[in-house]
Amino acid sequence: MERNIAHIALFAALIAALGLIPKFTLAFGVPITAQSMGVMLCGAVLGARRGALAVLLFLALVAIGLPLLAGGRGGLGAFATPSVGFLIGWPIAAFVTGLVVEKWRGNIGMVATLGALVGGVLVMYVFGVLGMAYMLDKGLVESLMLVTAFIPGDIVKAIVTGVVTAGLARSRPSSLLSRA
Repeated sequence: MERNIAHIALFAALIAALGLIPKFTLAFGVPITAQSMGVMLCGAVLGARRGALAVLLFLALVAIGLPLLAGGRGGLGAFATPSVGFLIGWPIAAFVTGLVVEKWRGNIGMVATLGALVGGVLVMYVFGVLGMAYMLDKGLVESLMLVTAFIPGDIVKAIVTGVVTAGLARSRPSSLLSRA
């Protein structure tokens, strides 16, 4: 039990630390950050349930006002921006990423990359597009076109997630809780 709590807290801190990498905000108000890779890593390394809990812990800390989002943003106001859909989708993205890694066998690097693409890109984009459409008062197609700017970077993040997860599996197999 304590080990699970420690891992959940550690990965919430990882998402926060990835927020220290400078963000690049696009014209429509949604930033490109490294934090979405932290979400992917939560699922790939911790598994579905623990990964989602790590992201929920991070979001709870943001909601109470800690400036943990890229650019030092925090508080309830962060959930009233065009990014809200992505934030809401993060725990589900971590869960789906983790579920793929838990259920599919094979090369862990490839499975983690695939899980990150399905959960951390596809699932996250569904929520992101819906949130942007609502907050920006745009149609779904227009919002979908806006998120295409994120695709190349998110594919790279998914690949890095696979490489990091494979490295953990080789060097410290017991730390890969998604396969425990």
